[in-house]
Amino acid sequence: MSGPEGAPSKFDQLFRRESGRMVATVTRIFGTHNLALAQDVVQDAFWRALEIWKIRGVPENPSAWLMTTAKNRALDALRRERTARSFAPDIDRLLRSEWTLAPAFEELFGANAIRDDLLRMMLSCCDPHLTEEAQVALILHILCGFSVHEIGSAFVSGHAAIEKRITRAKKVLAASRDLFDIGTAAEFSARLPAVHRALYLLFNEGYHGASPEAAIRAELCSEAMRLVTILLEYEFGAMPASFALAALMFLNAARLPARMDSSGALVSLFNQDREQWDRKSIARGLELLERSATGSQITPYHVEAAIASVHASSTNAESTDWKAIVLLYDTLIALNPSPVVALNRAIAIAQRDGAERGIEELRAMNNSERLSRYPFYEAALGELELRCGRATSAHAHFGKAAALARNPEERKFLDGRAAACM
Repeated sequence: MSGPEGAPSKFDQLFRRESGRMVATVTRIFGTHNLALAQDVVQDAFWRALEIWKIRGVPENPSAWLMTTAKNRALDALRRERTARSFAPDIDRLLRSEWTLAPAFEELFGANAIRDDLLRMMLSCCDPHLTEEAQVALILHILCGFSVHEIGSAFVSGHAAIEKRITRAKKVLAASRDLFDIGTAAEFSARLPAVHRALYLLFNEGYHGASPEAAIRAELCSEAMRLVTILLEYEFGAMPASFALAALMFLNAARLPARMDSSGALVSLFNQDREQWDRKSIARGLELLERSATGSQITPYHVEAAIASVHASSTNAESTDWKAIVLLYDTLIALNPSPVVALNRAIAIAQRDGAERGIEELRAMNNSERLSRYPFYEAALGELELRCGRATSAHAHFGKAAALARNPEERKFLDGRAAACM
């Protein structure tokens, strides 16, 4: 659980939604070197809510109640600690005088300031001195309210390893002593690709990640979409690549309702009930894709979103424009050569040119050994062998894939495909 121990699910959802912006705002005041104090203040506000709401009921505007409580707790902590600590360098002087303290707090807790602080924290988490894994871990922990255990589950890593990663990342964050300045276009632009990459990884981990607990983590997808939407609200963040990344997320998220059946089993793209796809999400994705088509740069996000748009515009797998998809994968592999991209390209070629041709592409893949622990390479071979009428070979490939399954849903799906070969 991400929120306070024992909190009900609705409270947990509220913690996810509100804790990030609360921590960002309090950190803006205290300075990044006092991040632990900022997190304690926010945690205390949520504990206070649990105590009071249990007696008085949930207020009409719980978000405003929480932010006001966090503001008061922060003010108390600042008065208690200001003789022993330094705070955010650019506002430290205002915080040390009672004459300026109250008006400074009112301004720092204004709606626009809170909104800016969330973006500043996002960019701060993507410090170039941090690895991509550390950047994503910080975003999940600070901005999305995820516990160390949850982050470990999402990225198939032990509690101790994640804790060390976050601790080291916080030390890098603390060295700046202040949140990232979003007012400088050059500095914003320099850090933007890292933000894109972190949010892309966050969404993908929810969509088809390696968690041992579940094949789909919709809450990770939702958090990535929430943060990329915030990014688009800013002049320096509303770049073509940002729109393309957002388009990719919305178009893929539209499929989530159909990716599992009523029994909880995974459903492949080819067998999904497309009537269940979220049409509003598709429309939003197509609109964002259109807005991304400015400037001269084409990023992998543009190409992946274009591929997703072809799927979204097709009524079934048979009517999909596989020729267009193969051409798009040709472009993508030139921009971002990776075994997973090559695997998806081979599957598209099989749809366009037939199963035998697809098998040739799979066998000819460079660095296919890097997919030796990835279940869907063997699963793709199994599907194509089955289409060619070689049930025994298909069964063997599905068996290998099932042995590599990363969670019960994947294993159930692959066992089912193996059973279909008998």
